[in-house]
Amino acid sequence: MFVDYSRIEVKAGDGGDGSRAFRREKFVPRGGPSGGNGGAGGNVYVKSSPHLTTLLAFRYKKHFLAQRGGHGSGKNQTGKTGEALTIEVPVGTLAIDADTREIICDLNTPDQVKLLAIGGRGGRGNASFKSSTNQAPENSEPGSPGQHRNLILELKVLADVGLVGYPNAGKSTLISVISAARPAIAEYPFTTLTPNLGVVPHGEYDSFVVADIPGLIEGAHTGTGLGDRFLRHVERTRVLVHLVDVSELGPENPGAAVDVIDRELGAYRTELAEKPQILVASKMDIGDVERVKSLESFANSRGRSLVKISSVSNRGLKELKDIIVSMLGVESS
Repeated sequence: MFVDYSRIEVKAGDGGDGSRAFRREKFVPRGGPSGGNGGAGGNVYVKSSPHLTTLLAFRYKKHFLAQRGGHGSGKNQTGKTGEALTIEVPVGTLAIDADTREIICDLNTPDQVKLLAIGGRGGRGNASFKSSTNQAPENSEPGSPGQHRNLILELKVLADVGLVGYPNAGKSTLISVISAARPAIAEYPFTTLTPNLGVVPHGEYDSFVVADIPGLIEGAHTGTGLGDRFLRHVERTRVLVHLVDVSELGPENPGAAVDVIDRELGAYRTELAEKPQILVASKMDIGDVERVKSLESFANSRGRSLVKISSVSNRGLKELKDIIVSMLGVESS
């Protein structure tokens, strides 16, 4: 199961209490105070793991608590420092403060480690309060509480290219043909319920990563359909491939369909509408002549080039990959 959003609660360990003690050994007259300080509480860290692909584990566990510091004791013994807690998440995860909406960290490379919550300071024992005017202090301090935070974990897939378009535009079929990805493919809308990643080889040595984003419809940025739940996954892509179904089952006005998706991208985040985009006429093996002409006219009126493909017959796929590679700046072998 693909889970890309979760709310969790983390708490660093409390500091240990300082000790109130006096030396009582034989042959040590006026031994004085000997209460040690408490140990510091453990911190909470987050680490990006290349071995994880989903936030599924956080569906079942929501609370994370680091170890508290040990209490101080006599003979000026300091309490043990609490053990730190490290939470592992997939690469591409953002940790956001749920109360302030501040982005704490963006873990977009493997094995990054960031501090989420700071452990409490250990309290001072009575030995720390000894002075020339207070030879036998009886006061000590409790440990301070560890930092507590409510967090949002949000996963955004890492890919070079994002496939966007209406449901059933042919995105899943395309990624299944050009890569080893095997997404669900069917004739009903919203077949793709989670982003699918595929590595596309190009030449002898080069490759790029493609993400098949679940279909978008009008109002997606407000949550209509699968909505903005998956628009976040387009944010990290460098190039968008906008597929339009030109078969008889596709939109009657292909150009208007392109405008709808472009508006949704821009309404969700302005930067998305500004990403380089390749316009693709999909399903040319069963393409409707009038729809193809309509999309060509639209592309010409907007000064946009149009790539015609058929994932079933492999028509235009090499041309599409060559264009993607040139836009990504990947050298072909």
